[in-house]
Amino acid sequence: MHYISTRGGVAPVTFSKAVMMGLATDGGLLLPEKIPTIDQATLIEWSNLSFADLAKQVIGQFVDDNDIPKVELDRLIDNSFASFNHPDVTPVVKVGDRYILELFHGPTLAFKDVALQFLGNLFEYILAQQGGQLNIVGATSGDTGSAAIYGVRGRKGIQIFILHPSGRVSPIQERQMTTVLDDNVHNIAIKGTFDDGQAIVKQLFNDLDFKKQYQLGAVNSINWARILAQIVYYFYAWGRVSSGTSRAVTFSVPTGNFGDIFAGYMAQRMGLPIENLILATNRNDILSRFFNTGTYRAGTVAPTISPSMDIQISSNFERYLYYLLDEDSEKLKLLMAQLDSEGGFSVEDEIMAKTKPLFWARAVSEEETLATIKTVCDEDGYILDPHTAVGVCAAKDRSGAICLATAHPAKFGQAVEDATGRIPEVPAALHGVMERPTKCLVLPASFAEVRSCIKEVLG
Repeated sequence: MHYISTRGGVAPVTFSKAVMMGLATDGGLLLPEKIPTIDQATLIEWSNLSFADLAKQVIGQFVDDNDIPKVELDRLIDNSFASFNHPDVTPVVKVGDRYILELFHGPTLAFKDVALQFLGNLFEYILAQQGGQLNIVGATSGDTGSAAIYGVRGRKGIQIFILHPSGRVSPIQERQMTTVLDDNVHNIAIKGTFDDGQAIVKQLFNDLDFKKQYQLGAVNSINWARILAQIVYYFYAWGRVSSGTSRAVTFSVPTGNFGDIFAGYMAQRMGLPIENLILATNRNDILSRFFNTGTYRAGTVAPTISPSMDIQISSNFERYLYYLLDEDSEKLKLLMAQLDSEGGFSVEDEIMAKTKPLFWARAVSEEETLATIKTVCDEDGYILDPHTAVGVCAAKDRSGAICLATAHPAKFGQAVEDATGRIPEVPAALHGVMERPTKCLVLPASFAEVRSCIKEVLG
Protein backbone atom coordinates (compact mmCIF):
# COMPACT_ATOMS: atom_id res chain seq x y z
CA MET A 1 0.00 0.00 0.00
CA HIS A 2 1.36 3.39 -1.05
CA TYR A 3 0.09 6.92 -0.44
CA ILE A 4 -0.54 9.83 -2.78
CA SER A 5 -1.44 13.49 -2.33
CA THR A 6 -4.86 14.99 -2.98
CA ARG A 7 -3.06 17.61 -5.09
CA GLY A 8 -1.21 15.10 -7.26
CA GLY A 9 2.31 16.43 -6.73
CA VAL A 10 3.87 13.66 -4.63
CA ALA A 11 5.23 10.36 -5.92
CA PRO A 12 3.65 7.39 -4.09
CA VAL A 13 5.24 6.86 -0.65
CA THR A 14 5.12 4.07 1.93
CA PHE A 15 2.97 4.20 5.06
CA SER A 16 6.02 5.02 7.21
CA LYS A 17 6.99 7.91 4.96
CA ALA A 18 3.41 9.16 4.91
CA VAL A 19 3.36 9.17 8.73
CA MET A 20 6.58 11.14 8.95
CA MET A 21 5.63 13.52 6.12
CA GLY A 22 2.34 14.56 7.76
CA LEU A 23 1.20 17.27 5.34
CA ALA A 24 2.16 16.34 1.78
CA THR A 25 5.05 18.34 0.37
CA ASP A 26 2.78 19.78 -2.36
CA GLY A 27 0.45 21.21 0.29
CA GLY A 28 -2.14 18.47 -0.10
CA LEU A 29 -3.21 15.63 2.19
CA LEU A 30 -2.08 12.03 1.87
CA LEU A 31 -4.47 9.18 1.05
CA PRO A 32 -4.04 5.51 0.16
CA GLU A 33 -3.67 4.78 -3.57
CA LYS A 34 -6.62 2.41 -3.25
CA ILE A 35 -9.24 1.74 -0.58
CA PRO A 36 -9.32 -1.89 0.60
CA THR A 37 -12.68 -3.66 0.28
CA ILE A 38 -13.86 -5.94 3.07
CA ASP A 39 -16.51 -8.53 2.18
CA GLN A 40 -19.52 -9.30 4.35
CA ALA A 41 -18.20 -12.66 5.51
CA THR A 42 -15.03 -11.01 6.80
CA LEU A 43 -17.01 -8.21 8.45
CA ILE A 44 -19.04 -10.74 10.39
CA GLU A 45 -15.84 -12.59 11.38
CA TRP A 46 -14.44 -9.31 12.67
CA SER A 47 -17.59 -8.35 14.57
CA ASN A 48 -16.67 -10.27 17.72
CA LEU A 49 -13.00 -9.33 17.90
CA SER A 50 -11.58 -7.30 20.78
CA PHE A 51 -10.78 -3.70 19.94
CA ALA A 52 -7.02 -4.32 19.72
CA ASP A 53 -7.42 -7.43 17.57
CA LEU A 54 -9.85 -5.61 15.29
CA ALA A 55 -7.38 -2.73 15.02
CA LYS A 56 -4.73 -5.18 13.84
CA GLN A 57 -7.04 -6.36 11.07
CA VAL A 58 -8.20 -2.91 9.94
CA ILE A 59 -4.87 -1.09 10.20
CA GLY A 60 -3.09 -4.06 8.66
CA GLN A 61 -5.05 -3.45 5.42
CA PHE A 62 -3.13 -0.19 4.96
CA VAL A 63 0.42 -1.16 5.99
CA ASP A 64 2.73 -3.38 3.94
CA ASP A 65 4.63 -6.07 5.83
CA ASN A 66 7.90 -5.03 4.17
CA ASP A 67 7.37 -1.51 5.53
CA ILE A 68 6.42 -2.38 9.12
CA PRO A 69 6.52 -6.15 9.82
CA LYS A 70 3.20 -7.50 11.06
CA VAL A 71 4.66 -8.67 14.37
CA GLU A 72 5.94 -5.14 15.04
CA LEU A 73 2.68 -3.49 13.96
CA ASP A 74 0.71 -5.81 16.23
CA ARG A 75 2.99 -4.95 19.14
CA LEU A 76 2.56 -1.22 18.52
CA ILE A 77 -1.22 -1.62 18.46
CA ASP A 78 -1.29 -3.65 21.69
CA ASN A 79 0.88 -1.05 23.42
CA SER A 80 -1.28 1.81 22.13
CA PHE A 81 -4.48 0.62 23.78
CA ALA A 82 -3.02 -0.82 26.97
CA SER A 83 -3.31 2.62 28.62
CA PHE A 84 -7.11 2.82 28.27
CA ASN A 85 -9.16 2.45 31.45
CA HIS A 86 -11.97 0.33 29.99
CA PRO A 87 -11.47 -3.27 28.84
CA ASP A 88 -13.46 -2.60 25.66
CA VAL A 89 -11.36 0.52 24.86
CA THR A 90 -14.35 2.15 23.09
CA PRO A 91 -17.48 0.61 24.69
CA VAL A 92 -20.96 0.96 23.19
CA VAL A 93 -23.71 1.86 25.70
CA LYS A 94 -27.46 1.80 25.09
CA VAL A 95 -29.03 5.08 26.24
CA GLY A 96 -32.74 5.45 25.60
CA ASP A 97 -33.46 4.64 21.96
CA ARG A 98 -29.90 5.31 20.80
CA TYR A 99 -26.39 3.97 21.30
CA ILE A 100 -23.46 5.96 22.68
CA LEU A 101 -19.98 5.02 21.44
CA GLU A 102 -17.79 6.11 24.36
CA LEU A 103 -14.46 7.30 22.99
CA PHE A 104 -13.21 8.96 26.18
CA HIS A 105 -11.54 6.16 28.12
CA GLY A 106 -7.96 7.05 27.16
CA PRO A 107 -5.33 8.98 29.15
CA THR A 108 -6.78 12.45 28.39
CA LEU A 109 -10.47 11.42 28.33
CA ALA A 110 -11.08 12.37 24.69
CA PHE A 111 -11.52 10.51 21.42
CA LYS A 112 -8.19 11.85 20.15
CA ASP A 113 -6.42 9.36 22.45
CA VAL A 114 -7.46 6.46 20.21
CA ALA A 115 -5.36 7.79 17.35
CA LEU A 116 -2.65 9.68 19.20
CA GLN A 117 -1.53 6.86 21.46
CA PHE A 118 -1.02 4.85 18.26
CA LEU A 119 0.70 7.73 16.45
CA GLY A 120 3.10 8.32 19.36
CA ASN A 121 4.15 4.67 19.27
CA LEU A 122 4.51 4.82 15.48
CA PHE A 123 6.76 7.86 15.65
CA GLU A 124 8.99 6.21 18.24
CA TYR A 125 9.23 2.96 16.23
CA ILE A 126 10.02 4.69 12.92
CA LEU A 127 12.66 6.93 14.52
CA ALA A 128 14.28 3.87 16.12
CA GLN A 129 14.51 2.27 12.65
CA GLN A 130 15.63 5.34 10.75
CA GLY A 131 17.39 7.47 13.36
CA GLY A 132 17.13 11.23 13.57
CA GLN A 133 14.95 13.70 15.43
CA LEU A 134 11.27 14.58 14.99
CA ASN A 135 9.88 17.97 15.94
CA ILE A 136 6.09 17.84 16.07
CA VAL A 137 4.06 20.98 15.46
CA GLY A 138 0.29 21.00 15.89
CA ALA A 139 -2.67 23.26 16.55
CA THR A 140 -5.56 22.31 18.81
CA SER A 141 -9.07 23.51 19.50
CA GLY A 142 -8.94 21.64 22.79
CA ASP A 143 -8.47 17.88 22.90
CA THR A 144 -5.87 17.16 20.20
CA GLY A 145 -3.20 19.04 22.13
CA SER A 146 -3.38 17.10 25.37
CA ALA A 147 -3.81 13.76 23.58
CA ALA A 148 -0.78 14.47 21.39
CA ILE A 149 1.28 15.58 24.36
CA TYR A 150 0.41 12.46 26.34
CA GLY A 151 1.21 10.37 23.27
CA VAL A 152 4.82 11.60 22.99
CA ARG A 153 5.79 13.11 26.36
CA GLY A 154 9.25 11.99 27.43
CA ARG A 155 9.88 10.02 24.22
CA LYS A 156 13.45 9.99 22.96
CA GLY A 157 14.18 11.99 19.82
CA ILE A 158 10.86 13.88 19.84
CA GLN A 159 10.02 17.49 20.67
CA ILE A 160 6.40 18.70 20.48
CA PHE A 161 5.04 22.23 20.00
CA ILE A 162 1.28 22.65 20.47
CA LEU A 163 -0.56 25.88 19.65
CA HIS A 164 -3.90 26.54 21.33
CA PRO A 165 -6.14 29.64 21.18
CA SER A 166 -5.61 31.56 24.41
CA GLY A 167 -8.79 31.64 26.51
CA ARG A 168 -10.80 29.64 23.95
CA VAL A 169 -10.43 26.13 25.35
CA SER A 170 -12.02 24.87 28.55
CA PRO A 171 -9.99 25.41 31.75
CA ILE A 172 -9.45 21.66 32.16
CA GLN A 173 -8.40 21.26 28.51
CA GLU A 174 -5.85 24.02 29.01
CA ARG A 175 -4.48 22.50 32.22
CA GLN A 176 -4.25 19.03 30.69
CA MET A 177 -1.77 20.53 28.24
CA THR A 178 0.10 23.10 30.28
CA THR A 179 0.65 20.97 33.39
CA VAL A 180 2.80 18.51 31.43
CA LEU A 181 6.26 19.73 32.35
CA ASP A 182 8.45 17.24 30.41
CA ASP A 183 11.41 18.92 28.71
CA ASN A 184 10.25 17.85 25.25
CA VAL A 185 6.80 19.50 25.59
CA HIS A 186 6.26 23.12 24.51
CA ASN A 187 2.82 24.75 24.84
CA ILE A 188 2.14 27.99 22.98
CA ALA A 189 -1.05 29.98 23.64
CA ILE A 190 -1.73 32.23 20.66
CA LYS A 191 -3.80 35.38 20.86
CA GLY A 192 -6.31 34.29 18.24
CA THR A 193 -8.55 31.43 17.16
CA PHE A 194 -7.92 27.79 16.37
CA ASP A 195 -8.14 28.66 12.67
CA ASP A 196 -5.28 31.14 13.19
CA GLY A 197 -3.19 28.40 14.80
CA GLN A 198 -4.03 25.90 12.09
CA ALA A 199 -3.07 28.43 9.40
CA ILE A 200 0.31 29.00 11.12
CA VAL A 201 0.97 25.25 11.25
CA LYS A 202 0.18 24.89 7.54
CA GLN A 203 2.50 27.80 6.74
CA LEU A 204 5.28 26.11 8.69
CA PHE A 205 4.81 22.86 6.78
CA ASN A 206 4.61 24.65 3.45
CA ASP A 207 7.96 26.33 4.18
CA LEU A 208 9.74 23.27 2.80
CA ASP A 209 13.26 24.42 3.66
CA PHE A 210 12.25 25.07 7.28
CA LYS A 211 10.32 21.80 7.47
CA LYS A 212 13.33 19.84 6.22
CA GLN A 213 15.91 21.69 8.32
CA TYR A 214 13.94 21.26 11.54
CA GLN A 215 12.44 17.84 10.71
CA LEU A 216 8.84 18.86 11.34
CA GLY A 217 6.15 16.23 11.85
CA ALA A 218 2.38 16.50 12.21
CA VAL A 219 -0.06 15.16 14.82
CA ASN A 220 -3.16 17.00 13.63
CA SER A 221 -5.61 14.94 11.63
CA ILE A 222 -3.75 15.98 8.50
CA ASN A 223 -1.60 12.95 9.46
CA TRP A 224 -3.11 9.89 7.75
CA ALA A 225 -2.34 7.62 10.74
CA ARG A 226 -4.83 9.67 12.78
CA ILE A 227 -7.65 8.88 10.36
CA LEU A 228 -6.60 5.25 10.07
CA ALA A 229 -6.83 4.59 13.81
CA GLN A 230 -10.24 6.26 13.97
CA ILE A 231 -11.65 4.01 11.23
CA VAL A 232 -11.33 1.12 13.67
CA TYR A 233 -14.04 2.22 16.09
CA TYR A 234 -16.65 2.44 13.36
CA PHE A 235 -16.10 -1.24 12.63
CA TYR A 236 -16.04 -1.99 16.35
CA ALA A 237 -19.32 -0.17 17.09
CA TRP A 238 -21.06 -1.78 14.12
CA GLY A 239 -19.97 -5.21 15.35
CA ARG A 240 -21.42 -4.55 18.81
CA VAL A 241 -24.75 -3.32 17.45
CA SER A 242 -25.26 -5.55 14.40
CA SER A 243 -25.25 -8.83 16.40
CA GLY A 244 -23.54 -10.80 13.66
CA THR A 245 -25.84 -9.65 10.84
CA SER A 246 -25.25 -7.36 7.86
CA ARG A 247 -27.52 -4.69 9.38
CA ALA A 248 -26.82 -1.14 8.21
CA VAL A 249 -26.46 1.52 10.92
CA THR A 250 -26.41 5.29 11.23
CA PHE A 251 -23.62 7.19 12.98
CA SER A 252 -23.99 10.71 14.34
CA VAL A 253 -20.68 12.55 14.53
CA PRO A 254 -20.05 15.94 16.17
CA THR A 255 -17.35 17.47 14.02
CA GLY A 256 -15.41 20.63 13.33
CA ASN A 257 -12.32 19.47 11.47
CA PHE A 258 -14.04 16.68 9.49
CA GLY A 259 -11.46 14.08 10.56
CA ASP A 260 -13.71 11.91 12.72
CA ILE A 261 -16.54 11.77 10.20
CA PHE A 262 -14.10 11.24 7.32
CA ALA A 263 -12.92 8.10 9.13
CA GLY A 264 -16.55 6.94 9.02
CA TYR A 265 -16.72 7.74 5.31
CA MET A 266 -13.62 5.61 4.72
CA ALA A 267 -15.15 2.76 6.72
CA GLN A 268 -18.24 2.94 4.52
CA ARG A 269 -16.06 2.93 1.37
CA MET A 270 -14.36 -0.20 2.72
CA GLY A 271 -17.70 -1.98 2.89
CA LEU A 272 -19.01 -1.29 6.40
CA PRO A 273 -22.84 -1.18 6.21
CA ILE A 274 -23.46 2.49 7.05
CA GLU A 275 -26.85 3.88 6.06
CA ASN A 276 -26.17 7.49 7.05
CA LEU A 277 -23.42 9.65 8.50
CA ILE A 278 -25.06 12.52 10.39
CA LEU A 279 -22.69 15.48 10.37
CA ALA A 280 -23.41 17.55 13.46
CA THR A 281 -21.94 21.03 13.91
CA ASN A 282 -22.42 23.77 16.47
CA ARG A 283 -23.03 27.38 15.41
CA ASN A 284 -19.68 27.27 13.58
CA ASP A 285 -21.52 25.55 10.77
CA ILE A 286 -19.34 25.77 7.65
CA LEU A 287 -19.57 21.99 7.15
CA SER A 288 -23.33 21.67 7.60
CA ARG A 289 -23.81 24.67 5.30
CA PHE A 290 -21.72 23.00 2.62
CA PHE A 291 -23.66 19.75 2.69
CA ASN A 292 -26.98 21.61 2.68
CA THR A 293 -26.16 24.31 0.11
CA GLY A 294 -23.02 23.28 -1.82
CA THR A 295 -21.19 26.43 -0.70
CA TYR A 296 -18.07 26.25 1.48
CA ARG A 297 -17.34 29.71 2.86
CA ALA A 298 -15.48 30.63 6.02
CA GLY A 299 -17.09 32.94 8.54
CA THR A 300 -15.97 34.32 11.88
CA VAL A 301 -15.29 31.75 14.59
CA ALA A 302 -17.87 32.07 17.36
CA PRO A 303 -16.93 30.79 20.84
CA THR A 304 -19.35 28.13 22.15
CA ILE A 305 -19.79 25.64 25.00
CA SER A 306 -18.44 22.96 22.61
CA PRO A 307 -15.09 24.67 21.95
CA SER A 308 -13.34 21.76 20.21
CA MET A 309 -15.74 22.36 17.31
CA ASP A 310 -15.18 26.12 17.10
CA ILE A 311 -13.59 25.87 13.66
CA GLN A 312 -14.33 27.46 10.29
CA ILE A 313 -11.69 25.93 8.00
CA SER A 314 -11.77 22.14 8.36
CA SER A 315 -8.35 20.68 7.67
CA ASN A 316 -9.62 17.22 6.65
CA PHE A 317 -12.37 18.38 4.31
CA GLU A 318 -9.93 18.39 1.39
CA ARG A 319 -9.68 14.60 1.57
CA TYR A 320 -13.43 14.17 1.13
CA LEU A 321 -13.56 16.85 -1.57
CA TYR A 322 -10.92 14.89 -3.53
CA TYR A 323 -13.21 11.86 -3.65
CA LEU A 324 -16.30 13.99 -4.31
CA LEU A 325 -14.51 15.41 -7.38
CA ASP A 326 -13.76 11.88 -8.62
CA GLU A 327 -10.10 12.18 -7.58
CA ASP A 328 -9.50 15.12 -9.92
CA SER A 329 -6.47 16.85 -8.36
CA GLU A 330 -6.49 19.72 -10.84
CA LYS A 331 -10.08 20.68 -10.06
CA LEU A 332 -9.38 20.31 -6.35
CA LYS A 333 -6.40 22.66 -6.57
CA LEU A 334 -8.55 25.27 -8.29
CA LEU A 335 -11.11 25.14 -5.48
CA MET A 336 -8.40 25.31 -2.79
CA ALA A 337 -6.87 28.33 -4.53
CA GLN A 338 -10.33 29.93 -4.65
CA LEU A 339 -10.76 29.27 -0.93
CA ASP A 340 -7.44 31.00 -0.24
CA SER A 341 -8.11 33.99 -2.49
CA GLU A 342 -11.86 34.50 -2.07
CA GLY A 343 -12.65 32.82 1.26
CA GLY A 344 -14.90 30.15 -0.24
CA PHE A 345 -16.22 28.24 -3.24
CA SER A 346 -19.35 26.49 -4.49
CA VAL A 347 -19.80 23.03 -5.97
CA GLU A 348 -22.26 22.22 -8.77
CA ASP A 349 -25.59 20.58 -7.89
CA GLU A 350 -24.82 17.43 -9.88
CA ILE A 351 -21.67 16.91 -7.80
CA MET A 352 -23.47 17.66 -4.54
CA ALA A 353 -26.07 15.03 -5.43
CA LYS A 354 -23.35 12.43 -4.84
CA THR A 355 -23.23 13.35 -1.13
CA LYS A 356 -26.74 11.91 -0.77
CA PRO A 357 -28.05 9.79 0.81
CA LEU A 358 -24.97 8.98 2.90
CA PHE A 359 -24.43 12.41 4.48
CA TRP A 360 -27.08 14.28 6.42
CA ALA A 361 -25.98 17.54 8.06
CA ARG A 362 -27.43 19.68 10.82
CA ALA A 363 -26.23 22.64 12.90
CA VAL A 364 -27.22 22.63 16.59
CA SER A 365 -27.66 25.79 18.68
CA GLU A 366 -26.33 26.45 22.18
CA GLU A 367 -29.86 26.26 23.57
CA GLU A 368 -30.45 22.89 21.89
CA THR A 369 -27.14 21.57 23.20
CA LEU A 370 -27.96 22.49 26.80
CA ALA A 371 -31.51 21.15 26.45
CA THR A 372 -30.18 17.84 25.11
CA ILE A 373 -27.79 17.44 28.04
CA LYS A 374 -30.67 18.08 30.46
CA THR A 375 -33.17 15.82 28.71
CA VAL A 376 -30.83 12.84 28.44
CA CYS A 377 -29.78 13.29 32.07
CA ASP A 378 -33.40 13.54 33.30
CA GLU A 379 -34.82 10.74 31.16
CA ASP A 380 -31.93 8.26 30.97
CA GLY A 381 -29.62 9.19 33.85
CA TYR A 382 -26.71 9.61 31.44
CA ILE A 383 -24.54 12.73 31.29
CA LEU A 384 -23.30 14.01 27.93
CA ASP A 385 -20.50 16.46 27.34
CA PRO A 386 -21.55 19.40 25.12
CA HIS A 387 -19.83 18.05 21.98
CA THR A 388 -21.53 14.67 22.29
CA ALA A 389 -24.82 16.48 22.96
CA VAL A 390 -24.51 18.21 19.58
CA GLY A 391 -24.36 14.80 17.91
CA VAL A 392 -27.19 13.36 20.00
CA CYS A 393 -29.41 16.37 19.24
CA ALA A 394 -28.73 16.11 15.50
CA ALA A 395 -29.80 12.45 15.63
CA LYS A 396 -32.84 12.95 17.86
CA ASP A 397 -35.24 11.68 15.19
CA ARG A 398 -33.10 8.65 14.31
CA SER A 399 -33.89 5.77 16.65
CA GLY A 400 -31.00 3.32 16.90
CA ALA A 401 -28.34 5.78 15.76
CA ILE A 402 -24.83 5.33 17.15
CA CYS A 403 -23.73 8.70 18.57
CA LEU A 404 -20.01 9.30 19.04
CA ALA A 405 -19.19 10.49 22.57
CA THR A 406 -16.03 12.46 21.98
CA ALA A 407 -15.10 13.60 25.49
CA HIS A 408 -15.77 12.88 29.16
CA PRO A 409 -18.38 15.32 30.57
CA ALA A 410 -16.08 16.29 33.46
CA LYS A 411 -13.87 18.14 30.96
CA PHE A 412 -16.76 20.56 30.43
CA GLY A 413 -18.20 20.63 33.92
CA GLN A 414 -19.56 24.19 33.73
CA ALA A 415 -21.70 23.44 30.68
CA VAL A 416 -23.00 20.26 32.31
CA GLU A 417 -23.80 22.11 35.53
CA ASP A 418 -25.54 24.90 33.62
CA ALA A 419 -27.70 22.34 31.84
CA THR A 420 -28.48 19.95 34.68
CA GLY A 421 -27.65 21.68 37.94
CA ARG A 422 -25.27 18.78 38.62
CA ILE A 423 -21.50 18.77 38.68
CA PRO A 424 -20.23 15.69 36.81
CA GLU A 425 -18.08 13.26 38.77
CA VAL A 426 -14.41 14.00 38.19
CA PRO A 427 -12.42 10.89 37.17
CA ALA A 428 -9.08 10.10 38.75
CA ALA A 429 -7.15 11.34 35.71
CA LEU A 430 -8.34 14.90 36.41
CA HIS A 431 -7.88 14.98 40.18
CA GLY A 432 -5.80 18.02 41.14
CA VAL A 433 -5.22 19.13 37.55
CA MET A 434 -6.26 22.72 38.31
CA GLU A 435 -3.73 23.01 41.16
CA ARG A 436 -0.65 21.69 39.34
CA PRO A 437 2.16 23.99 38.14
CA THR A 438 2.00 25.00 34.48
CA LYS A 439 4.37 25.83 31.64
CA CYS A 440 3.15 27.84 28.64
CA LEU A 441 4.36 30.63 26.36
CA VAL A 442 1.88 33.29 25.12
CA LEU A 443 2.50 34.65 21.61
CA PRO A 444 0.66 36.73 19.02
CA ALA A 445 -1.11 34.74 16.29
CA SER A 446 1.87 35.35 14.02
CA PHE A 447 3.64 32.90 11.73
CA ALA A 448 6.91 34.79 12.17
CA GLU A 449 6.67 34.78 15.98
CA VAL A 450 5.90 31.07 16.19
CA ARG A 451 8.59 30.18 13.64
CA SER A 452 11.12 32.22 15.61
CA CYS A 453 10.10 30.50 18.85
CA ILE A 454 10.59 27.03 17.36
CA LYS A 455 14.00 28.00 15.98
CA GLU A 456 15.09 29.35 19.36
CA VAL A 457 14.04 26.19 21.22
CA LEU A 458 15.64 23.81 18.72
CA GLY A 459 18.81 25.88 18.34
